[in-house]
Amino acid sequence: MAGLSCAIVGLPNVGKSTLFNALTSNAVGASNYPFCTIDPNIGVVEVPDDRLQKLSDVSGSSKLMPAVVEFYDIAGLVKGASEGEGLGNKFLTNIRETDAIVHVVRCFDDPNVIHVDGSVDPLRDIEVINLELILADLQMIDNVLFKVERQAKSDKDLRAVCELLKNIKKHLDEGQPVRLYPFASKEESLLLRSYPLLTAKKVLYAANVSDEHLPEMDNEYVRQVRKYVEQEGGIVVPICARLEEEIAQCSPEERHELLASFGFEKSGLERLVISSFEMLDLMTFLTTGVQETRAWTIKCGMTAPEAAGKIHSDIQRGFIRAEVIKYDDLIEYNGRVGAKEAGKMRAEGKEYIVQDGDVILFLHN
Repeated sequence: MAGLSCAIVGLPNVGKSTLFNALTSNAVGASNYPFCTIDPNIGVVEVPDDRLQKLSDVSGSSKLMPAVVEFYDIAGLVKGASEGEGLGNKFLTNIRETDAIVHVVRCFDDPNVIHVDGSVDPLRDIEVINLELILADLQMIDNVLFKVERQAKSDKDLRAVCELLKNIKKHLDEGQPVRLYPFASKEESLLLRSYPLLTAKKVLYAANVSDEHLPEMDNEYVRQVRKYVEQEGGIVVPICARLEEEIAQCSPEERHELLASFGFEKSGLERLVISSFEMLDLMTFLTTGVQETRAWTIKCGMTAPEAAGKIHSDIQRGFIRAEVIKYDDLIEYNGRVGAKEAGKMRAEGKEYIVQDGDVILFLHN
């Protein structure tokens, strides 16, 4: 269903459950994908996109279908998770199934909320989780190498994989995640695609602050996290999980008023969704008609046939051409017919690289 899936991880009592409760509250959203739960531990959240309603108004669409992100609630990881502590192996398996990680870090003091390690230290907390993920990856590589080394003796194609896995293992042994490994080429990085290594996933850090740090969303803990994450070129999104939980219970009007009272245009969850989307170099193209107006999630750089395949594999196989209109042009000329008459529709072939906001009609056999 989702174009992107993220695992929400963190130590116990960092605000992870509060954040997930806000994500999965049925009180928010009136579209086809409200913040809802499709499974006890999966929340589906729409990617905010103001273009959809405007396109729908022009096309007279019966429904809107925004791009969505699935958030997996991973129960609080603890030290020793890679060895099964706190059902750690099960939770680590759940993380493997996702595209990226949202790491919730506690950045607030509260004597009423006990910290699992007795004190608040966001950098220590980050390193505990990172170490468990590294140890889990080392276990996987050890198991894989045992098989690949034997197979490589008779299969030349596996020798490069074997060599790469050995280098990755050394990198992990030095306490470094796979996402920071200096791959020699894109082709070399693709050799790892069969192995869902946890530390190869990109991480977005959600710095959870208390409501006393609103609206600045900043304190010494947050600054520590930012400085740490800068070293790996990561993203930090300050968020107040308690505020998000409160927002989730509001009507759309009350929600807007509450955000405005703090000077926010978007909620923390919306910023989290947008940042998660951008972190993986994703974008959306659009389709619109009487039946529906829809946003489709694709990787930046995809060709028109590849994008068509997101709708249906038959459209990709039978691809003839794509009729492309820029969103702004379609709105300005009040629909596909007006844009076409104004010369704003382009016929693009198999080599065309789809751009964010392209409104596309695919012609196919």
